[in-house]
Amino acid sequence: MKKLINDPFKVTVECIEGYVKAYPDLIKPIGTHVVVRGEAPIKDKVAVVIGGGSGHEPLFLGWVGYGMADAAVLGEVFAAPPPQFIVEATKAVNGGKGVVYIYGNYAGDRMNFDIAAEMMEGEGVKVESIRVWDDVASAPPERIQERRGLAGDLFVIKIAGAKAEEKASLVDVKRVAEKARDNCRTYAVGLSPPTIPASGKPTFTLGEDEMYLGIGAHGEKGVKIIKMLSADETAEILVNELIKELNLKEGDEVNVIINGYGSTTLMELYIVNRKVHQILSGLGIAIHRTEVGNFLTSQEMAGCSISLLKLDGELKMLYDAPAYTPTYRLCSIHR
Repeated sequence: MKKLINDPFKVTVECIEGYVKAYPDLIKPIGTHVVVRGEAPIKDKVAVVIGGGSGHEPLFLGWVGYGMADAAVLGEVFAAPPPQFIVEATKAVNGGKGVVYIYGNYAGDRMNFDIAAEMMEGEGVKVESIRVWDDVASAPPERIQERRGLAGDLFVIKIAGAKAEEKASLVDVKRVAEKARDNCRTYAVGLSPPTIPASGKPTFTLGEDEMYLGIGAHGEKGVKIIKMLSADETAEILVNELIKELNLKEGDEVNVIINGYGSTTLMELYIVNRKVHQILSGLGIAIHRTEVGNFLTSQEMAGCSISLLKLDGELKMLYDAPAYTPTYRLCSIHR
Protein backbone atom coordinates (compact mmCIF):
# COMPACT_ATOMS: atom_id res chain seq x y z
CA MET A 1 0.00 0.00 0.00
CA LYS A 2 1.39 3.39 -1.04
CA LYS A 3 1.35 6.19 1.54
CA LEU A 4 2.56 9.76 1.17
CA ILE A 5 4.60 9.88 4.37
CA ASN A 6 8.17 10.32 5.60
CA ASP A 7 9.26 8.26 8.60
CA PRO A 8 6.40 5.81 9.37
CA PHE A 9 7.16 6.19 13.08
CA LYS A 10 6.68 9.98 12.98
CA VAL A 11 3.38 10.24 11.13
CA THR A 12 1.36 11.37 14.15
CA VAL A 13 3.73 14.15 15.16
CA GLU A 14 4.14 15.38 11.58
CA CYS A 15 0.38 15.24 10.99
CA ILE A 16 -0.27 17.41 14.05
CA GLU A 17 2.48 19.84 13.02
CA GLY A 18 0.89 20.31 9.62
CA TYR A 19 -2.60 20.51 11.08
CA VAL A 20 -1.90 23.34 13.52
CA LYS A 21 -0.19 25.32 10.76
CA ALA A 22 -3.39 25.08 8.72
CA TYR A 23 -5.63 26.48 11.48
CA PRO A 24 -3.55 28.86 13.64
CA ASP A 25 -6.57 31.09 14.21
CA LEU A 26 -8.52 28.28 15.88
CA ILE A 27 -6.11 25.94 17.65
CA LYS A 28 -2.66 25.77 19.20
CA PRO A 29 -0.35 22.86 20.00
CA ILE A 30 0.66 21.75 23.47
CA GLY A 31 3.77 19.62 23.19
CA THR A 32 3.77 17.06 20.38
CA HIS A 33 0.49 15.15 20.77
CA VAL A 34 -2.08 17.68 22.04
CA VAL A 35 -4.06 20.48 20.39
CA VAL A 36 -6.28 22.94 22.28
CA ARG A 37 -8.65 25.77 21.48
CA GLY A 38 -6.85 29.00 20.79
CA GLU A 39 -8.56 30.74 23.72
CA ALA A 40 -7.96 27.92 26.24
CA PRO A 41 -8.19 27.79 29.18
CA ILE A 42 -11.64 29.34 29.50
CA LYS A 43 -12.45 30.47 33.02
CA ASP A 44 -15.53 28.97 34.73
CA LYS A 45 -16.24 26.57 31.86
CA VAL A 46 -16.19 22.79 32.07
CA ALA A 47 -13.37 21.66 29.80
CA VAL A 48 -14.06 18.83 27.34
CA VAL A 49 -11.00 16.70 26.58
CA ILE A 50 -11.28 14.07 23.85
CA GLY A 51 -8.78 11.63 22.46
CA GLY A 52 -7.59 8.26 21.27
CA GLY A 53 -5.32 6.79 18.66
CA SER A 54 -4.37 8.77 15.58
CA GLY A 55 -5.07 7.51 12.09
CA HIS A 56 -8.81 8.21 12.27
CA GLU A 57 -8.81 11.88 11.30
CA PRO A 58 -10.81 14.06 11.53
CA LEU A 59 -11.91 12.16 14.65
CA PHE A 60 -10.68 13.94 17.79
CA LEU A 61 -8.06 16.17 16.15
CA GLY A 62 -10.57 18.00 13.97
CA TRP A 63 -13.22 18.60 16.62
CA VAL A 64 -11.47 21.12 18.86
CA GLY A 65 -13.14 24.51 18.90
CA TYR A 66 -16.20 26.52 19.87
CA GLY A 67 -19.16 24.33 20.82
CA MET A 68 -17.17 21.11 20.85
CA ALA A 69 -13.93 20.04 22.55
CA ASP A 70 -11.39 22.18 24.37
CA ALA A 71 -8.53 19.74 23.73
CA ALA A 72 -7.71 16.63 21.74
CA VAL A 73 -4.92 14.26 22.70
CA LEU A 74 -3.62 11.67 20.25
CA GLY A 75 -1.68 8.47 20.61
CA GLU A 76 0.28 6.88 17.80
CA VAL A 77 -1.65 5.27 14.94
CA PHE A 78 -4.42 3.08 16.41
CA ALA A 79 -2.82 3.34 19.89
CA ALA A 80 -4.08 5.00 23.06
CA PRO A 81 -2.43 8.27 24.14
CA PRO A 82 -0.13 7.88 27.16
CA PRO A 83 -1.38 9.29 30.49
CA GLN A 84 1.21 12.07 30.51
CA PHE A 85 -0.17 13.50 27.27
CA ILE A 86 -3.71 13.39 28.67
CA VAL A 87 -2.49 15.23 31.77
CA GLU A 88 -0.83 17.87 29.55
CA ALA A 89 -4.13 18.40 27.75
CA THR A 90 -6.09 18.59 30.99
CA LYS A 91 -3.82 21.17 32.57
CA ALA A 92 -3.83 23.28 29.41
CA VAL A 93 -7.63 23.65 29.31
CA ASN A 94 -8.74 23.41 32.95
CA GLY A 95 -10.78 26.53 33.66
CA GLY A 96 -11.52 25.71 37.26
CA LYS A 97 -14.93 24.10 36.79
CA GLY A 98 -13.87 20.51 36.16
CA VAL A 99 -13.02 18.41 33.12
CA VAL A 100 -14.91 15.78 31.13
CA TYR A 101 -12.98 13.09 29.26
CA ILE A 102 -14.74 11.59 26.21
CA TYR A 103 -13.17 8.67 24.37
CA GLY A 104 -13.94 5.40 22.63
CA ASN A 105 -14.37 2.31 24.80
CA TYR A 106 -11.07 0.53 24.13
CA ALA A 107 -8.88 -1.16 26.74
CA GLY A 108 -5.83 1.06 26.27
CA ASP A 109 -7.86 4.26 26.28
CA ARG A 110 -9.76 3.20 29.40
CA MET A 111 -6.57 2.44 31.27
CA ASN A 112 -4.66 5.57 30.27
CA PHE A 113 -7.53 8.02 30.71
CA ASP A 114 -8.29 6.47 34.12
CA ILE A 115 -4.65 6.89 35.17
CA ALA A 116 -4.70 10.52 34.00
CA ALA A 117 -7.97 11.15 35.85
CA GLU A 118 -6.47 9.81 39.07
CA MET A 119 -3.40 12.00 38.62
CA MET A 120 -5.52 15.11 38.07
CA GLU A 121 -7.86 14.28 40.95
CA GLY A 122 -4.73 14.09 43.11
CA GLU A 123 -4.02 17.70 42.11
CA GLY A 124 -7.52 18.81 43.02
CA VAL A 125 -9.07 18.78 39.53
CA LYS A 126 -12.47 17.11 39.30
CA VAL A 127 -12.65 14.76 36.30
CA GLU A 128 -15.58 12.80 34.87
CA SER A 129 -15.15 10.19 32.13
CA ILE A 130 -17.54 9.22 29.33
CA ARG A 131 -16.73 6.06 27.41
CA VAL A 132 -18.53 5.84 24.08
CA TRP A 133 -19.80 2.33 23.24
CA ASP A 134 -22.06 2.73 20.22
CA ASP A 135 -20.83 -0.25 18.12
CA VAL A 136 -23.71 -2.76 18.12
CA ALA A 137 -21.59 -5.49 16.51
CA SER A 138 -18.98 -5.73 19.24
CA ALA A 139 -21.08 -7.17 22.09
CA PRO A 140 -24.74 -8.05 22.78
CA PRO A 141 -27.06 -5.48 24.40
CA GLU A 142 -26.78 -7.07 27.83
CA ARG A 143 -23.02 -6.42 27.70
CA ILE A 144 -23.24 -2.93 26.26
CA GLN A 145 -20.36 -1.64 28.38
CA GLU A 146 -18.04 -4.00 26.48
CA ARG A 147 -18.90 -2.44 23.12
CA ARG A 148 -16.41 -0.38 21.13
CA GLY A 149 -16.71 3.28 20.25
CA LEU A 150 -17.25 4.33 16.62
CA ALA A 151 -18.66 7.38 14.83
CA GLY A 152 -21.18 7.95 17.62
CA ASP A 153 -18.30 9.86 19.21
CA LEU A 154 -19.44 12.83 17.11
CA PHE A 155 -22.90 12.87 18.68
CA VAL A 156 -21.53 12.68 22.22
CA ILE A 157 -18.78 15.27 21.74
CA LYS A 158 -21.12 17.70 19.98
CA ILE A 159 -23.74 17.54 22.71
CA ALA A 160 -21.27 17.67 25.61
CA GLY A 161 -19.47 20.58 23.97
CA ALA A 162 -22.70 22.51 23.49
CA LYS A 163 -23.68 22.06 27.13
CA ALA A 164 -20.21 23.07 28.34
CA GLU A 165 -20.41 26.21 26.18
CA GLU A 166 -23.48 27.22 28.21
CA LYS A 167 -21.20 27.31 31.30
CA ALA A 168 -23.21 24.41 32.71
CA SER A 169 -22.01 22.45 35.73
CA LEU A 170 -19.77 19.40 35.50
CA VAL A 171 -22.71 17.26 36.62
CA ASP A 172 -24.90 18.57 33.79
CA VAL A 173 -22.24 18.18 31.09
CA LYS A 174 -21.66 14.60 32.18
CA ARG A 175 -25.41 13.94 32.26
CA VAL A 176 -26.11 15.07 28.70
CA ALA A 177 -23.00 13.32 27.38
CA GLU A 178 -24.16 10.05 28.92
CA LYS A 179 -27.67 10.66 27.61
CA ALA A 180 -26.32 11.08 24.08
CA ARG A 181 -24.07 8.03 24.46
CA ASP A 182 -26.94 5.87 25.68
CA ASN A 183 -29.23 6.91 22.82
CA CYS A 184 -26.85 6.39 19.88
CA ARG A 185 -25.89 3.24 18.04
CA THR A 186 -23.58 2.46 15.09
CA TYR A 187 -23.22 -0.47 12.71
CA ALA A 188 -20.33 -0.71 10.24
CA VAL A 189 -19.28 -2.63 7.17
CA GLY A 190 -15.78 -2.99 5.73
CA LEU A 191 -14.90 -3.55 2.07
CA SER A 192 -11.10 -3.49 2.37
CA PRO A 193 -8.64 -3.25 5.29
CA PRO A 194 -6.57 -0.38 6.66
CA THR A 195 -2.78 -0.53 6.78
CA ILE A 196 -0.81 0.71 9.78
CA PRO A 197 2.09 2.86 8.50
CA ALA A 198 4.66 1.40 10.90
CA SER A 199 3.95 -2.21 9.91
CA GLY A 200 2.88 -1.81 6.30
CA LYS A 201 0.49 -4.73 6.75
CA PRO A 202 -3.31 -4.81 6.44
CA THR A 203 -5.22 -5.47 9.66
CA PHE A 204 -7.49 -8.08 8.04
CA THR A 205 -8.03 -9.75 4.68
CA LEU A 206 -11.07 -9.91 2.41
CA GLY A 207 -11.73 -11.39 -0.98
CA GLU A 208 -12.61 -9.09 -3.86
CA ASP A 209 -16.20 -10.34 -3.71
CA GLU A 210 -16.57 -10.08 0.07
CA MET A 211 -17.60 -7.55 2.70
CA TYR A 212 -17.23 -7.66 6.49
CA LEU A 213 -20.29 -6.80 8.58
CA GLY A 214 -19.55 -5.29 11.98
CA ILE A 215 -15.82 -4.84 11.46
CA GLY A 216 -14.07 -2.63 14.00
CA ALA A 217 -12.28 0.57 13.05
CA HIS A 218 -8.90 -1.11 13.61
CA GLY A 219 -9.82 -4.43 12.05
CA GLU A 220 -11.29 -5.94 15.22
CA LYS A 221 -13.50 -8.99 14.77
CA GLY A 222 -16.91 -8.24 13.33
CA VAL A 223 -20.13 -10.22 12.90
CA LYS A 224 -19.45 -12.13 9.69
CA ILE A 225 -17.90 -12.00 6.25
CA ILE A 226 -20.47 -12.19 3.47
CA LYS A 227 -20.58 -11.84 -0.30
CA MET A 228 -20.78 -8.28 -1.62
CA LEU A 229 -24.21 -6.72 -1.53
CA SER A 230 -25.62 -3.63 -3.21
CA ALA A 231 -25.70 -0.29 -1.41
CA ASP A 232 -29.44 -0.64 -0.77
CA GLU A 233 -29.11 -4.17 0.59
CA THR A 234 -26.22 -3.17 2.83
CA ALA A 235 -27.99 -0.08 4.17
CA GLU A 236 -31.07 -2.15 4.94
CA ILE A 237 -29.09 -4.63 7.06
CA LEU A 238 -27.29 -1.90 8.96
CA VAL A 239 -30.16 0.48 9.62
CA ASN A 240 -32.67 -2.24 10.54
CA GLU A 241 -30.33 -3.45 13.28
CA LEU A 242 -30.04 0.11 14.61
CA ILE A 243 -33.82 0.54 14.58
CA LYS A 244 -34.17 -2.63 16.64
CA GLU A 245 -31.40 -1.61 19.07
CA LEU A 246 -32.91 1.82 19.72
CA ASN A 247 -36.49 0.50 19.74
CA LEU A 248 -37.44 3.17 17.22
CA LYS A 249 -41.07 3.51 16.25
CA GLU A 250 -43.38 5.78 14.30
CA GLY A 251 -43.18 9.35 15.59
CA ASP A 252 -39.62 9.09 16.89
CA GLU A 253 -36.97 11.51 15.65
CA VAL A 254 -33.30 10.81 14.93
CA ASN A 255 -30.07 12.30 13.69
CA VAL A 256 -28.11 10.27 11.14
CA ILE A 257 -24.40 9.90 10.41
CA ILE A 258 -23.28 8.17 7.23
CA ASN A 259 -19.56 7.82 7.84
CA GLY A 260 -16.90 6.85 5.32
CA TYR A 261 -13.81 4.96 6.46
CA GLY A 262 -11.31 6.68 4.18
CA SER A 263 -11.43 5.13 0.72
CA THR A 264 -15.18 5.11 0.14
CA THR A 265 -16.32 7.94 -2.10
CA LEU A 266 -18.94 10.53 -1.24
CA MET A 267 -20.95 9.23 -4.19
CA GLU A 268 -21.23 5.84 -2.47
CA LEU A 269 -22.07 7.40 0.88
CA TYR A 270 -24.87 9.49 -0.60
CA ILE A 271 -26.31 6.38 -2.27
CA VAL A 272 -26.33 4.66 1.13
CA ASN A 273 -27.91 7.74 2.71
CA ARG A 274 -30.67 7.69 0.09
CA LYS A 275 -31.74 4.22 1.21
CA VAL A 276 -31.44 5.03 4.91
CA HIS A 277 -33.84 7.95 4.46
CA GLN A 278 -36.25 5.77 2.50
CA ILE A 279 -36.32 3.16 5.26
CA LEU A 280 -36.70 5.58 8.16
CA SER A 281 -39.28 7.76 6.42
CA GLY A 282 -41.24 4.68 5.42
CA LEU A 283 -41.54 3.74 9.09
CA GLY A 284 -42.66 7.21 10.13
CA ILE A 285 -39.36 7.99 11.86
CA ALA A 286 -38.46 11.65 11.40
CA ILE A 287 -34.91 12.65 10.45
CA HIS A 288 -33.77 15.93 11.98
CA ARG A 289 -30.16 16.22 10.79
CA THR A 290 -28.02 14.10 8.50
CA GLU A 291 -24.23 14.13 8.43
CA VAL A 292 -22.59 12.49 5.40
CA GLY A 293 -18.82 12.36 5.05
CA ASN A 294 -15.60 11.17 6.63
CA PHE A 295 -15.81 11.62 10.40
CA LEU A 296 -14.04 8.54 11.74
CA THR A 297 -11.68 7.17 9.11
CA SER A 298 -9.28 4.26 9.32
CA GLN A 299 -6.39 5.06 7.00
CA GLU A 300 -7.28 3.73 3.53
CA MET A 301 -9.98 1.32 4.71
CA ALA A 302 -13.02 1.13 2.44
CA GLY A 303 -16.48 0.83 3.91
CA CYS A 304 -18.92 2.85 5.92
CA SER A 305 -20.87 3.02 9.13
CA ILE A 306 -24.36 4.22 9.91
CA SER A 307 -25.08 5.92 13.24
CA LEU A 308 -28.44 6.95 14.66
CA LEU A 309 -29.09 9.22 17.63
CA LYS A 310 -32.58 9.00 19.12
CA LEU A 311 -33.58 12.56 19.97
CA ASP A 312 -35.61 14.27 22.63
CA GLY A 313 -36.07 18.01 23.02
CA GLU A 314 -32.88 18.52 25.03
CA LEU A 315 -30.59 16.50 22.76
CA LYS A 316 -32.08 18.16 19.69
CA MET A 317 -31.50 21.65 21.08
CA LEU A 318 -27.91 20.89 22.07
CA TYR A 319 -27.07 19.26 18.76
CA ASP A 320 -28.43 22.30 16.93
CA ALA A 321 -26.29 24.70 18.96
CA PRO A 322 -23.57 26.39 16.90
CA ALA A 323 -20.13 24.83 16.62
CA TYR A 324 -17.00 26.01 14.88
CA THR A 325 -13.95 23.77 14.56
CA PRO A 326 -11.49 23.16 11.73
CA THR A 327 -13.43 20.17 10.36
CA TYR A 328 -16.92 20.44 11.85
CA ARG A 329 -19.06 23.56 11.71
CA LEU A 330 -22.74 23.95 12.44
CA CYS A 331 -24.98 26.98 12.12
CA SER A 332 -27.83 27.26 14.62
CA ILE A 333 -30.37 27.76 11.82
CA HIS A 334 -32.01 24.54 10.64
CA ARG A 335 -34.65 24.31 7.93
